Amino acid sequence: MKQLSRVFVVSALTSALVACGGSGGSSSSGETGSVSVGLTDAPTMELSSVNIAFNAIRLKPADGDWLEFSLDETGVVDLLTLQGGVTEPLITNEEVPAGVYNEIRLIIDTDSSTVTTPDGGTGTLAVPSGEQSGLKLKGDFVVAADSSNNFTIDFDVRKSIVNPPGNALADYMLKPVLRLVNNLEVGEIEGTVDYTNIVQTRGTADTNGELTDCSPNYEGAVYVYEGADVQPIDLNVNRDGTNPLMVVPVTAQESGSLYEWTAAFLTEGQYTIAYSCQLDNNETDETLEFDGQQNVSVVAGETTVADPIPQP
Repeated sequence: MKQLSRVFVVSALTSALVACGGSGGSSSSGETGSVSVGLTDAPTMELSSVNIAFNAIRLKPADGDWLEFSLDETGVVDLLTLQGGVTEPLITNEEVPAGVYNEIRLIIDTDSSTVTTPDGGTGTLAVPSGEQSGLKLKGDFVVAADSSNNFTIDFDVRKSIVNPPGNALADYMLKPVLRLVNNLEVGEIEGTVDYTNIVQTRGTADTNGELTDCSPNYEGAVYVYEGADVQPIDLNVNRDGTNPLMVVPVTAQESGSLYEWTAAFLTEGQYTIAYSCQLDNNETDETLEFDGQQNVSVVAGETTVADPIPQP
């Protein structure tokens, strides 16, 4: 089966996605299957909360009319709580025609969608066309007949939120980056970082510090790239070409001196991971210093444990 790990900018009309759920068929055949769709987030670090108010989800059969399901019970979701494999169910075991579907849309209440900054301030969030046509995820996926089909939409906040200059519609703009995965085809990577060791080796930079120093009051993040032996690079949402698939902040262990991380909903295959303790502006090119670069294999349904960073 094809892998589902490509990242999709929702507005791109040429996006393509195949999510195999088993044998399908035409949605006009009379056969049905159940479909469940959940929501998760690839982590961000610049904001304290990203609150999106969901009104409805729409599914488009390739040869049928739109199906719409109300999300009144879902309501407002802080996407930053959906990290490390945590999901928010949008629809669960809804019976729909079996067959190929070619688009999902999330309808948003823009007036009720906001962000919170680390200093406690609240910012407005513009979601272009969020209430009318919705956030669009285009590409084929299959609902198999007489079976349960479970998918997850990865809403990558770090790549989706921009702080527009000048006279913008709101304090922040949502330019959604989504990917759809079949839950039967994904695994996860987890690992640990000895942040104290790295800081003692490098030191912590002041405002005029050296690039190789760690950023103050920042424990760093693990960058995940598709494929083996990828040269690590920073994240720049405005750059064409190579970008990390996700950037996962590390968090202090509840017991122990290490920091831990989990990269979830990764389709089976090879990945490169690397850690940086330096802040990354996701709208500009920067040369970051990376530690612990390694190749990791992901197997569907399993958790792969990466080597400790740095190596003991």
